[in-house]
Amino acid sequence: MDALNKKLLGTVVIAPEIIEEVKKDVKNITGFKKKIEEHIEQNTTNLLDIILFSAITLDASDIHLEPQENDSKLRIRLDGVLQDVILFEQNIYHNLISRLKLLSRLKLNITDKPQDGRFTIEIADSLIEIRTSSLPAEYGESIVMRILNPKNLIGIDELGLRKDLYKIFEKEIQKPNGMIIVTGPTGSGKTTTLYAFLRKIQNPEIKIITIEDPIEYHLKGISQTQAAPEKGYNFSDGLRSIVRQDPDVILVGEIRDLETAKIALQAALTGHLVLSTLHTNDAAGTIPRLVDLGADVASVAPALKMAVAQRLVRKVCKKCSTAFKPTAKELDEIKKGLKGLPSEIKLPDLNKIEIKKVKENGCEFCNFTGHKGRQGLFEAFLVDSQMEKFILTNPPVSSVRELAIKKGMVTMYQSGLIDVVMGNTTLQEVLRVVEEDEQKPAL
Repeated sequence: MDALNKKLLGTVVIAPEIIEEVKKDVKNITGFKKKIEEHIEQNTTNLLDIILFSAITLDASDIHLEPQENDSKLRIRLDGVLQDVILFEQNIYHNLISRLKLLSRLKLNITDKPQDGRFTIEIADSLIEIRTSSLPAEYGESIVMRILNPKNLIGIDELGLRKDLYKIFEKEIQKPNGMIIVTGPTGSGKTTTLYAFLRKIQNPEIKIITIEDPIEYHLKGISQTQAAPEKGYNFSDGLRSIVRQDPDVILVGEIRDLETAKIALQAALTGHLVLSTLHTNDAAGTIPRLVDLGADVASVAPALKMAVAQRLVRKVCKKCSTAFKPTAKELDEIKKGLKGLPSEIKLPDLNKIEIKKVKENGCEFCNFTGHKGRQGLFEAFLVDSQMEKFILTNPPVSSVRELAIKKGMVTMYQSGLIDVVMGNTTLQEVLRVVEEDEQKPAL
């Protein structure tokens, strides 16, 4: 493809000299800021390339350009937490916005309405999608760029699952029919988990079709279709058409309305394995949420095979974290929280454990945060005959949760405590992420 066509198609080709320069000098936020300062007087195209490739190099998930009264702020999200990078003068901000809007196919003359677009970055042999969102704010347009890096596509073996969860997930995704739902807030890794499931079960003998809004990552050998509500093609329309395509496995990006829920449940009851996501606080909330959308419990009970909830916690930095004996209060909380764990989960003697502590202001390796990387916290329950009969009574969330725990579900909080005991994260980080307020002690 020649340079003109790439430009027309919204493709950014990062120059080899910029790649080399950034790889050499940008190891953390400080290096990122210095690199921008070196290039701030250069042309806008070069400056934007520096910003984009530096953020990718640091494994950022998002880039934020935020106009303020007298200047503009650049921030990036690392391991789920926003970090300030640099303040720009307004003229530089306006130049960057214009360049970004052109690349993302956003209308330059519209500044008072939200717009969404996307473009592609070509680095060596890899393509990285950037999803751009502009929003009118008090002092100009706030721009957020979501970085969809194919290297974040991981297999089920790389999700960091406990052995008991791995066995459950592996068994359930091999079943020929039924519905598996992964729940959690935006940015909790639901799509990554579902894609990991697809990659595990994908083989030439089965047909897998997805409907997403938008398609986040392109998977080889899988038919992916994108919903376009503005053109009258929504999840329910797409799903209705997908079922006619004779698929074995269907992935629905999100169940948002009754029509989509009904078709997905019907597909799960008629010989298809259906994977989807739902916005609820925990795994037990899956059933009441489907009922709230208007789904019939008589369909939910036999169709649903597994409900999973997940969050992402930051891992401690391996370079600067230290191990220490927990205080009496912390140890008491860990023991209380892990009481009643299923027997197959083996833990060290809790009276002899050491837990990790992050260094204040961290080190260069972890961008001075004390944390490096993230991993999932999961809770999951299966719908067996007893649970199916119970669902038919339309129980509240608390009752579903009680039965799931009675049947061996490890809660997300307990999942976090296990990671604390194993030295992967801190107690404070688990308490920051887990939402069950009644489980959050004051430490």
